[in-house]
Amino acid sequence: MTEKYKILGQYIKDLSSETPDIETYLYVRDYISKYQLGIDITSKALKNKMIEVNTTFNFRDKSNSKKKSIFEIVFATIIQVNENIRKKEELEKIILCDLQVEIYPKLEKALLNLLHNSGYPDIKFDKKVDFENLYNQRFN
Repeated sequence: MTEKYKILGQYIKDLSSETPDIETYLYVRDYISKYQLGIDITSKALKNKMIEVNTTFNFRDKSNSKKKSIFEIVFATIIQVNENIRKKEELEKIILCDLQVEIYPKLEKALLNLLHNSGYPDIKFDKKVDFENLYNQRFN
């Protein structure tokens, strides 16, 4: 293994679309442009330098509106880290930045499919998530 890590497997661990009733659907259809993407990344060490990384994308309305839909996807990736990676900082960059950049296109596509199949066919994300920038912001 010459690279820093290798993806051993990836899958959708959890997928959720919740729209409680038709009134909510009609309301959300008109206001879904106000929805925001939230990202959460967790990891769990396994054996043999393997790590399970769970990337959660949730797309929701942050306002106080009573009529809301919730869309969420948890994407699990199992990676094996190169034996030469020993520093915590290097490992953090792999998990929070490098891996995310690699899996983002697949994860974005899955979330868009969820939204389209949930009755919102016109949704698209104009801006891509810049994981490099987000990672660097943590230190400022």
